[in-house]
Amino acid sequence: MRFGILVFPGSNCDHDCYHVLKHLFGQPAEFIWHKETSLHGYDALVIPGGFSYGDYLRTGAIAQYSPIMKSVRDFAQAGGPVLGICNGFQILLEAGLLPGAMLRNRSLKFICKDVFVRVENTDTPFTEAIPHGRVLRLPIAHAEGNYYADPETHRTLLEHRQVVFRYCTSDGRITEEANPNGSLDGIAGICNRAGNVLGMMPHPERCSEGLDGNTDGRSIFQSLLENRTVGRR
Repeated sequence: MRFGILVFPGSNCDHDCYHVLKHLFGQPAEFIWHKETSLHGYDALVIPGGFSYGDYLRTGAIAQYSPIMKSVRDFAQAGGPVLGICNGFQILLEAGLLPGAMLRNRSLKFICKDVFVRVENTDTPFTEAIPHGRVLRLPIAHAEGNYYADPETHRTLLEHRQVVFRYCTSDGRITEEANPNGSLDGIAGICNRAGNVLGMMPHPERCSEGLDGNTDGRSIFQSLLENRTVGRR
């Protein structure tokens, strides 16, 4: 599977994603500069974390206007899998590829630590190889990870099972104390209605190799690689 990893001014997790896909999973992976306009030949896209355009205005607000984003919208509309991680999730929201918005963390402070998330939806290319309800330990590193949606949008997310991850305790309980940033309904990741676009605040690429004793993030990439609906474009 050929992966394209988008790079914006200020991206800083692009090489992490490249390393996992290229060296850990042995997949063809290439960087795509934000001024490019073609995504021909790619099977899946990753929008990595970082601080695109220095987070000026709002996180992801400027990146959504980069030339490559029109092609990303077309790629997603055609069914291509798109994974947005942290700042990538924020960009997907700003670009209208996912509903809702990001607010400052409830604490108004940058948070960098491991959290637990529960898998709520296994009907996506990114989670179908993971048992429903499985608890993953994943790192977060963000200042604007407080997901918000208006009541109607929230109802729609629930109705169409678009909530993919929720913050939880180590034994899978959804509690206010387990929610690190104040996200609505403990939401840590959502997908579009078709399921091929996923945005998540935790960083699976940072816990895939096992150097820190944790490989929980590996299951998300493994799921995508095992998905039979993802073919060469």
